[in-house]
Amino acid sequence: MSNSVNNNENRVQKGILAIDSQLYNFIENDVLPRVGVESEAYWSNFEEIVKKFTPRNKELLAKRDELQAKIDQWHLDNPAKDGEIDYPKYKEFLTEIGYLLPEGEDFEVSTENVDAEIASIPGPQLVVPVRNARYALNAANARWGSFYDALYGTDVIDTADGKDKGSSYNPKRGEAVVAYAKAFLDENFALAQGSYTDATGFSVEGGELKIAQGDSTTSLANTAQFVGYVGDASNPKGILLKNNNLHAEIQIDANHPVGQTDPAHIKDVLLESAITAIQDCEDSVAAVDAEEKVEAYRNWFGLMNGDLTETFYKGGKELTRQLNPDREYTTPDGGKLVLPGRAVLLIRNVGHLMQNPAVLVDLGNGQEEIFEGILDALVTPLLTINDIKGKNERSNSREGSMYIVKPKMHGPEEVKFANDLFAAVEDALNLPRNTLKMGVMDEERRTT
Repeated sequence: MSNSVNNNENRVQKGILAIDSQLYNFIENDVLPRVGVESEAYWSNFEEIVKKFTPRNKELLAKRDELQAKIDQWHLDNPAKDGEIDYPKYKEFLTEIGYLLPEGEDFEVSTENVDAEIASIPGPQLVVPVRNARYALNAANARWGSFYDALYGTDVIDTADGKDKGSSYNPKRGEAVVAYAKAFLDENFALAQGSYTDATGFSVEGGELKIAQGDSTTSLANTAQFVGYVGDASNPKGILLKNNNLHAEIQIDANHPVGQTDPAHIKDVLLESAITAIQDCEDSVAAVDAEEKVEAYRNWFGLMNGDLTETFYKGGKELTRQLNPDREYTTPDGGKLVLPGRAVLLIRNVGHLMQNPAVLVDLGNGQEEIFEGILDALVTPLLTINDIKGKNERSNSREGSMYIVKPKMHGPEEVKFANDLFAAVEDALNLPRNTLKMGVMDEERRTT
């Protein structure tokens, strides 16, 4: 495929595609060499997929307009009486025009290589604009968080009786935080005897967690909840507990200001919280041209290679944020346990409606902007190849999958279109079928 450059518009011509040079240079120079995809093959497949799917995209949007026009006319012909329409008649009409479809029979569906965070572990999910590197990193790193900080900084702990946050540390509020956290531990990781408020120390003996309570010792009521520790067995720095497939780490430090005042020297409790996060290319961002699309794509590329960083100033200090490493523990029997240090990331592509001038397409009737959903489908999996193939040191999917959230689809035909598009991209990038996992958002008419 030959190249030509339109200097007036600063675009690179690839067949029917006129690609903004900012997007072209990013993919050509930064992405393709790093993911091991040959340039000529990629752009040729890009062009063929655009040729094949652009007309189908237009047909689906025309179908939306056709249905809406019929619905508008029905309401003009059948005005409401006393604020009510004839619902049985309206339902019959919607069925006749194909807006409402018959409910299919029950079925079972399954797929392979799905990460546990997607398939079987319940937990919070964040949504952040992927154009903002700092927010993107914060979300990725939100899998593990300080329970003490979360309690202290929010209204879970009230401000009555001198427990206000203040401009500096308030010991009285701190006491309430510790009491709340230990009650949480009592509820979810109960001791055989007594409470965590009675604890004066922790140790691991014979593969079992021992909790000192003054002159006596107890254990967990459910000993299977103890799954690991950090440091020496006789004097651990961390105790890892597990409940409902989620972890909590009791952190111990006698030299820490909080640990110094705790009978068991507990300085904090880390909770495994946001196990997944959606990096958003859609509603939470404004990406209306190639420059802004490249900002979004570059950040996702950094996340999928484990090297995204962001430097900023806070409180007069320069800080650099990066992806957290995995967390390592010793198992009760002396083995090694590695837990993910980051949320499993999904990416939300744009829906079928929007177009973007990052690529202009000429199908014979003059240039028009590419459908942004097609653009995202062609670019975001390319950016994810190293993670899919296990070449990301701070891996996202340990199962070799990519999770794409697809929004604002009207009915099964539009979902099928997205599925066919993803299959074509998998073939173009030599990825096994169903590597790209689609999350269908239950948010739109005819898809609820």
